[in-house]
Amino acid sequence: MADSMEAPSLLVLLGSPRRTGNSALLAEAVAESAEASGARVKVRFLADYIDGFLRDCRDCRHADGSCSIDDGYRDLFLDDFLPADGVIFASPVYWYGVSAQLKAFLDRSFCYYAASYPASEDVIRAMTGKQLGLVLASEESYPGVIQGPVHQFQEYARYTHSRLVGIIHGVGNSRGEIARDPGNPLKAAQDLGRQFFSRGYSDYRLDTVRSSRVWPEGSRSVPD
Repeated sequence: MADSMEAPSLLVLLGSPRRTGNSALLAEAVAESAEASGARVKVRFLADYIDGFLRDCRDCRHADGSCSIDDGYRDLFLDDFLPADGVIFASPVYWYGVSAQLKAFLDRSFCYYAASYPASEDVIRAMTGKQLGLVLASEESYPGVIQGPVHQFQEYARYTHSRLVGIIHGVGNSRGEIARDPGNPLKAAQDLGRQFFSRGYSDYRLDTVRSSRVWPEGSRSVPD
């Protein structure tokens, strides 16, 4: 996490190819609210950085261990993603999963945490222990439509010892239609941004040493 004297940093990664689509609208609501609450926020559209998918590193790496895929992924991953205290992953739901852009972002991280990358140990340390959020937009409203992405990012959080503190799902198809969702996902997205770095997180194991209470004494019983 950020130094106690420095505002926490939030990276918002948008997997949609539509800059004005519904998932982008939700992600923008998170970003604006987080920034208004004092976080340092960067927003990145993955389509601006990723031109290709993961290849076979045994054939693809340069002799010095660096990745030979010549696009913006390296800078995005090393300069924006790794230093961030928190990350919001935002995507439309395509075929009951995330977009190809977001999937490629995850896949290509292997190039940097694999042992064949010279600084892999540093990368693994920086990937670990982040605050995470997931923002999804779909045209279908039944609950099962987001089960695939939710499970994927629950497992990502577990794998990286991170905390998945919020999941936002909005329903809409045409641009901006998410604002008409009676579940008010835009308000939920704003709440997530405002509370992102202060939200509690519990994920117990059988041997976890824990209190009998989830929320500290004096904490609010309802969101602001």
